[in-house]
Amino acid sequence: MLVSLHVKNLALITETEVHFKEGLNILSGETGAGKSIIIGSINLALGAKADKDLIRTGAEYALVELVFQVEDDAIRDVLKALEIPVEDDGLVVIQRRIAPNRSTFKICGETAVVKQVQAVSALLIDIHGQHENQSLLYKKNHMEILDAFAGSALAQVKETLRADYTVYLQLKQELGGLNTDEGARAKELSLAEFEYHEIEEAVLKDGEDEELEALFKKMSNSRQIVEAAGRAYQMTGGDGQSAADMVGHAVRDLRSVEGYDEKARELADELENIDALLSDFNRGIAEYMADMEFDAQTFADTEERLNLINRLKLKYGGSIERVFDYCAKLAEKIEKLKNADVYKAELTEKLAGKQAELEALCAKASDLRTKEAGHLAKEMTDALTDLNFLDVQYEIQVRGQQELSASGYDDVEFMISTNPGEPLKSLGSVASGGELSRIMLALKTVLASRDQIPTMIFDEIDAGISGKTAWKVSEKLGRIARTHQVICITHLPQIAAMADTHFMIAKQVVDNTTVTDIHEMSESQAVDELARMLGSDELTDTVRENARELIRSARGKKQEF
Repeated sequence: MLVSLHVKNLALITETEVHFKEGLNILSGETGAGKSIIIGSINLALGAKADKDLIRTGAEYALVELVFQVEDDAIRDVLKALEIPVEDDGLVVIQRRIAPNRSTFKICGETAVVKQVQAVSALLIDIHGQHENQSLLYKKNHMEILDAFAGSALAQVKETLRADYTVYLQLKQELGGLNTDEGARAKELSLAEFEYHEIEEAVLKDGEDEELEALFKKMSNSRQIVEAAGRAYQMTGGDGQSAADMVGHAVRDLRSVEGYDEKARELADELENIDALLSDFNRGIAEYMADMEFDAQTFADTEERLNLINRLKLKYGGSIERVFDYCAKLAEKIEKLKNADVYKAELTEKLAGKQAELEALCAKASDLRTKEAGHLAKEMTDALTDLNFLDVQYEIQVRGQQELSASGYDDVEFMISTNPGEPLKSLGSVASGGELSRIMLALKTVLASRDQIPTMIFDEIDAGISGKTAWKVSEKLGRIARTHQVICITHLPQIAAMADTHFMIAKQVVDNTTVTDIHEMSESQAVDELARMLGSDELTDTVRENARELIRSARGKKQEF
């Protein structure tokens, strides 16, 4: 569940922290009080696009922090698989800091990227925004909803189907490449053979380019190397006042007094070792200089070979290893082009086999969808009846044998009739705004019975409804809240009365600055808020009694769940 929300310097919020509870958490307030900021801040923490203008005027940054309590072992296992550092007490902390130039995420104190945050949030929370109802109008979304209801059995089939479809497309593309005329194929073969022989004739060796580059660099700078080595030779052991001469004199001086003091003997021995090292060094640098003779022909051959290798690398991959890989592919391509008819027949057979596998998987997916469509339609009909659709027919049509795709060959469409005697029609052409809200709530209710997502957020699920229907929606939210944590923004007193915990969102002026605040209300404050929502200008005893009656009625319904 979502334990708390901490917001700082975001829009009209200076700093606030909300501690949510189990069951149904209701958020209400006057129009324009900033209710959308609360849901917006949660979305921001979970990866929504952030605008720097959201940072409160005068502040350097905005901060949103969500704290989740994860109790489900299955969700913990998935989080561990995602390498998310879940705390020992099951807490998962997601934090987002929004600055003018950049935005950063952290999960349990470790820096994260938006994809990680979205992967985690998909396990922990489901947010129903004000505009999500419209997604039901688009038939392309109906298959995704049905597949989500179908669960793991269909998901496994779709995973295999996607992999096979990728192979199928590759085979189809490869076969299409062979369906060219003889002239074009001859040109392609000629080019492939030319490139292959060009690489083969070079007789490349692994690491050869690095060795030649080092040798070329050495030979190109041989003059400077010899001059520097010569000076080092002279200074360390050549004729004249060299380091070796002076160290030799120093050794003799110390040896002349070593009989008088043990320390002098130790220093003489140490210096004698240095003298020996200098002599060894001097011989080594002399040999090095002798080997540095410049050979113009060797230099020219090295430069030519290096140019050839670099040209092949530039043409065929950037490294000798990639040139080898390209050459192997050329050999395979040449073989295919020379035996195009045989290879085409083999490819055609493979494609037919893969298509047969795909069609079998599509049929399996279609069977599962058809079966689950019946279950989902029945559960949706029951849920819609609970939401005051008095005479509703709900059907999910699964039309198979469409074009093959990574999802199968089905076309899925939700059909509905909300009035007696009316035929079933596409959901998008029938439902009104208020009906869409209830249909989406019904879907959320049905899906919630199958998923493990612990927290659900509804932003103004009450759009376009009132009266008895509002009570039905209230009851449905109350039922969901028995097994899930529900956070709901509402304008309707019938829904607010069902609250297990009621929060007030209010706008006020502090030091000539407008700020939004949110706080949990006491029972008496909740009564006053319900009285306001009932539309009364004055909070009279009668209005308050009406509010209390709403709360008593809601509590009575809860006992029936």
